Amino acid sequence: MAVPKRKMTKARRDSRRANWKLTAPNLVECPQCHELKMPHRVCAECGYYDGKEVIKTEE
Repeated sequence: MAVPKRKMTKARRDSRRANWKLTAPNLVECPQCHELKMPHRVCAECGYYDGKEVIKTEE
């Protein structure tokens, strides 16, 4: 098994761990109902995608 020859400093260890952050999802406005939705997905509010009604929603 590989064993490190020298102790890794806290700065080097923490700089490696600094990239584990989460990013917020990108949201775009639906052109039909103007609600926020994820891009390239059917709008959950109105059921439209690419100008066409894909899912019937109860009003």
